[in-house]
Amino acid sequence: MYKFKTIKLIIMALTTSFLIAVSSNHASARNYYGAIAYSPSTQAMGWAYDYNTKWAANNAALKKCRKYASDCRIATWFKNACGAIAVGANGGWGAHWGRSVKNAKWKARKTCKRHDRYCKVRRWVCTTR
Repeated sequence: MYKFKTIKLIIMALTTSFLIAVSSNHASARNYYGAIAYSPSTQAMGWAYDYNTKWAANNAALKKCRKYASDCRIATWFKNACGAIAVGANGGWGAHWGRSVKNAKWKARKTCKRHDRYCKVRRWVCTTR
């Protein structure tokens, strides 16, 4: 009887330790934000990734872009994902996000093609996730 209680206590302790470890890993999972800023007049860009908030990522991307142009704006932002921007032959552009680089690039080109032709991805960036 004594051995049975000891084994039962050991199993309970291991189960509790496992549950605590799983829940702490889940609690420590964090979100990463990124953004791409773009200037339509100069085609200057700024980008940011792995920021704790959308606001911080947007501001960092805008700050980098505004070193080169005054009309920068957020083209796309993303959370635990990738962002891309494509620019066409006549200055039209499109930006989007996706769960993979390939998906973000495809969506950016598709968005750009609504405004221009011969769209090419000019920048892509991903968060660490």
